[in-house]
Parts: sequence; structure tokens; C-alpha cells
Amino acid sequence: MTDRAHATAPAVSGSAGPLAGVTVLDLSRVLAGPWASQLLGDLGADVMKIERPGTGDDTRAWGPPFVGGDNGEGDAAYFQCANRNKRSAAIDFSKPEGAALVRRLARKADILIENFKVGGLARYGLDYASIRAINPRLVYCSITGFGQDGPYKDRAGYDFIIQAMSGLMSVTGPADGVEGAEPTKVGVAVSDLFAGMYAATSALAALRHAEATGEGQHIDVALLDCQVAALANQASSYLATGDAPGRLGNTHPSIVPYQVVTAADAPFVVAVGNDGQFRAFATAIGAPDLADDPRFATNPARVRNRDDLNAALGPILSTRSVGEWLAILDDARVPAGPVNDVKAAFSDPHVAARGALEGDASDIGGAAPPFGRHPVKYSGSPAPSPTPPPALGAHTDDILATVADEAEISTLRRDGVIS
Repeated sequence: MTDRAHATAPAVSGSAGPLAGVTVLDLSRVLAGPWASQLLGDLGADVMKIERPGTGDDTRAWGPPFVGGDNGEGDAAYFQCANRNKRSAAIDFSKPEGAALVRRLARKADILIENFKVGGLARYGLDYASIRAINPRLVYCSITGFGQDGPYKDRAGYDFIIQAMSGLMSVTGPADGVEGAEPTKVGVAVSDLFAGMYAATSALAALRHAEATGEGQHIDVALLDCQVAALANQASSYLATGDAPGRLGNTHPSIVPYQVVTAADAPFVVAVGNDGQFRAFATAIGAPDLADDPRFATNPARVRNRDDLNAALGPILSTRSVGEWLAILDDARVPAGPVNDVKAAFSDPHVAARGALEGDASDIGGAAPPFGRHPVKYSGSPAPSPTPPPALGAHTDDILATVADEAEISTLRRDGVIS
């Protein structure tokens, strides 16, 4: 065990929540795989995170910032985002004894998640074919950049590359002709997150199949596949017209006004989704005639004449502060909101009321800061109370106690197979 951040975190019991009794063997690291296993852990599964002794998940060192300060004693804040509700066992499965331990754990698991390069686990006897031979009911989920087949299957896949290759960056950022215009990545690793969400959902679907038939299966999750699927309306627009959509900055290709606008003191967002809302918006800002203008009376007309509408809105919206406009638009039931930074988002009273954080919010930036909670509310099977991300190897002995006795565990630790 180590004395790093959260070393005293309790083991995840798996005793509550809709996935209580489900065991997940997590061989993944960085973000997409850990995001998937964290979701399963949020819902009560017992997630056993297998990490390299001494270093652990790569993201433990992806700082600064580090929890408890940047003196190198704690884990990176990045690690904290995707590893709550897990137990950590430090096992070196590059050694035969370590690989054998993981196989023993796999015999008892319901789901295995890994994100090694295609074929990377075969050398340790931890590939799907090897594990299926000892546990045919196991759902084995492989997450890679490009999938298990195809011309790019052997490439390493990182979120930034996937955002670029998928077309996402081509529709993100300022429009051509605007200062600073260039394809832009999203500010969080959404391709990793989409893949993690698809992986968790697919694993649960496959688990349902395994429970019904006794047969597990291999799930092939590719970041590029998931991000292309998640292009949503931008993809369907291309498929309907044959024309690739472009960048529009903070405006919308199909709805106007659905954009950032500028008040007297700061920008804010309006999101007018239909003609009735536009009439309410125009009335609320003191310009009801805009709703009767043929250029703006319908959404298709507003899309065609967005520049004229923006020219009309600018002088009006610049006369009041953001706070004033938000109050006015809220009273008129027109969707609008502030452009918050992350601090302001977590300080929002509604975010606090919905329970976004576990722990003491007054210790943000402190030695034991709060951490995120599962965001979905369940009326009949609530997610269990979360536990913080574990220290490296904090639960090695607890996890191995199910497959090895004390003498073997002591020998394995002496030989450097575990820590």
C-alpha cells in the first residue's frame, strides 16, 4: 500500500445500488476505460482496478495539479475524475505470477474492461480467447482508438486525434474568415467520454445476454466509431445533403438565435428553440416588432437572415447587464443562461442543490477536496454513497484474499509481483 492521497479510503462494498453483486475486473487506464468502469462502480458494481506497482494508472502522474498540493505526494487531479468507487490492486502482470493472479480474478468476474493495443494482452494470456477458456460467461470489453479490425487497428488512439479524424473539430471553432479561425478541439476529452459511456452501456447489454444464455462475449469499442456515431445532427445534415457542415463558432447551423450574445458587461447565451419562444424573446427585450418581421418570423427565415437579426439584437442587448437580462428572460420563460467558468458552475446554487459533489465543498483546493458523484437520480434503486478514488494498491490484500492465502500473498509481495 502507499500513503498517497485517499490511502484510507474504504473498500467499495458493492452492497448497494442496482449493480450490487456484479464484479468488474478493470485493466484499463487513462480515461475511456476508467470512465466506463467508474460508471459501473457508481451503480454498485465491485470494480477491481488492476494497476502497475509503483506507478499505477498513467493519469496518477498527469499533473500538476495534484490533490493536496503540487509537491508530488498526491495523485494528479486528472486521476480523480474517473476512478471513484473502485478498489485498487497493484499487480505486475508482465510477470507470469502476476498474470496468473489476474486470471484467477477473471474466473470470478462478470465484466472485464481493457484498453490495451490490439493483441497487447495476448502475451500475458489475458486476451479474450484465453480468458473465455476459463470463464465463458465473462463479458470482455476492449476499448481502443480504432477497433479490433480495419486498416488503422494497430494505431494508438488518443482523444485529440479522434476529435480531428472524426470530423468533430471541423465543426468546432470560429467560422472561416473570423480572427483566430481554425478547427478546434472540445475543452474536455469528449471522444474518450463517449467511448466510455458506450462501453458501459454495451457491457450491461452483454451482461443481460450472459445472464439469460450463460454465454459471454467480446465487445469491440472504438473511439473513432463512437465519435462518428456521436456527430448526431452534423452527421445527418451531411447525409441528407452531401455537403460537409463547417464551423459556426457559438452559433447553431439550424436554429437562430441559439448563440452567445453580448450584454453591457459580459456575454451570455440565448437558446430560442421555436417561433413561440422567439416572439416571447422579442417582446421581453422590448422589440416585439422583430417577431412580425418576415425576415425573422419563422426559424428558417431567421437562419437565412441571421446576420440581419444579430445586427438588430446587438444594440438592444448591450443596454443591460447579464444579470438584468437573465432575470427578464427567466420571467418570460425564454431559455438563457450565463457563460460560467468551472468555479462558477460548481458554485451555482442549483448544481449544489442537485448534489454534484461528495465531500466538503469548503475544502476545494485543500488536502481532501470533494469529488464528483453519479449524476442520475433513481426513484427505486439509487446509486450507493460514493467512495473516493483509491490510493495505488490500497486494496491489494483485500482483492487477492479471494484467490490466494496469506502466505502466497506475502511471497508475491516479497518477489515484487504485487505491492
